[in-house]
This record gives sequence, C-alpha cells and structure tokens, in this order.
Amino acid sequence: MDDSSMSSSAEREASNPFTSVPVEITVSVGKARPLIRELVNLGENAILALDKRVEDPVDLYVGDRLIARGLLEEVEGDESGQLAVRLTEIADLQNGLG
Repeated sequence: MDDSSMSSSAEREASNPFTSVPVEITVSVGKARPLIRELVNLGENAILALDKRVEDPVDLYVGDRLIARGLLEEVEGDESGQLAVRLTEIADLQNGLG
C-alpha cells in the first residue's frame, strides 16, 4: 500500500464520526440445557456443564450477529489473570462467517 492510499483511508476514518463509537461485543463460551427441575435446584457452588470444552473456539457477537471466532487466553504481564480472546476467524461483515 502506498502513502496516498493510507492517508486516504485515514481521511475517510477521520471524517466518519461512527468510527469512534464503542461497540459491545458478547463472547459466548457455550450453552447449557438443564431441565427446569435441575435449574431450580442449583445452588451456590453448583456446576453447570456447557456444551463446549475449554480448548474449543468461542463465538463473538455484536447484538445477535456472529462477527468472529477465537480462542480464550489469559493475559500475561501487568494484567495477568484477565481473560482475552485471540481471533482465529473474522466475518466478512457483508456476508457473515463462512
């Protein structure tokens, strides 16, 4: 990419006020389908098994739209212990994930 295309891209971004609007992303790690009788009997320290394993990809959504998939990781360094997602697949926002 030459300098003119980069500055053109930067100009478009600077002229579009929506590029600085924050977007909330929901990360879905799995689903559970307990029976209602099991659900009402859940108490503190109960374990609710999900349909995915720890190493399985997670889904990232904006609203109800799937925008990406990735793997959960733990942040290292100053923010050690915080969860993060390493993106492995990103949707073409025009056509969705393949």
